[in-house]
Amino acid sequence: MRIDEILEERRPCFSFEFFPPKTDEGTESLFETISELQHDDPAFVSVTYGALGSTRDRTLNIVKRIKQETSIEAMAHFTCVGATTDELRATLNEMRRIGIDNVLALRGDPPQGESEWRATEGGLEYSTQLIELVTGEYPFAVGAASFPEVHPEAVDLEHDLRFLKEKVDAGASFLVTQLFFDNDHYFSFVEAARERGIDVPIIPGIIPVTNFKQLKRITSMCGASIPEEFERELESRQDDADAIKDLGVSYATLQCADLLSRGAPGIHFYTLNKSPATRAILAALRAARPWDRALEPV
Repeated sequence: MRIDEILEERRPCFSFEFFPPKTDEGTESLFETISELQHDDPAFVSVTYGALGSTRDRTLNIVKRIKQETSIEAMAHFTCVGATTDELRATLNEMRRIGIDNVLALRGDPPQGESEWRATEGGLEYSTQLIELVTGEYPFAVGAASFPEVHPEAVDLEHDLRFLKEKVDAGASFLVTQLFFDNDHYFSFVEAARERGIDVPIIPGIIPVTNFKQLKRITSMCGASIPEEFERELESRQDDADAIKDLGVSYATLQCADLLSRGAPGIHFYTLNKSPATRAILAALRAARPWDRALEPV
């Protein structure tokens, strides 16, 4: 089923993001996680796509298995890094052949060790071009990325929102945000997007913190900020793994409850291929039902 249609029918929509493991053992472990999370009835899940398409086959195989072995709708991430237009079409043809209905179209990051992004000769330069290719020639629902704290390469918010509008005009029917820890960033961003005519659902992306060093590494790469008070509490517990997890789950639960009570359409969880933290947060949210207090959707 198309995710844009799911977003019209279900509110709130809870979804999970996974990455393709490097080994067969890791893949089986991932499917144990997916089996556990299936009990939480996610609206959809997504599977990431490595630099230079390095996980292309694993990404497609995992999405195919999810669709064949579970009742969960699955979305494949798709980038234009390291591929010609003909190669991109070949991958899209394969996606269509195996029954994929949804694609998250991304420009992609530079290969590891490189700081500057370069388009592949004979390929595409921008995610807008990739979205146009997909929506112009294929029946997929297309999602795109958005950045509540501004894309690291954008000049400022105005330029970032102008480019985001181009993604939507090119055919993106929903947006998923980069992770963030201050909800005011999300709501200010959504308000600014709406003022510029961006009217598609904007799903907030949330990561339950379970490892402080890992969090610092992730935020240094994506440019997300950590509120000073939250970082201080995490740092004071960094030598106690259980305390970090307890705090991370508690913080994410409060964050998600606030988002949903203020009208967010759902939550996209960056699971890092693990289920306990996400399942605990979902259980608390479904018990409290903060979305029942939402006055209007954002």
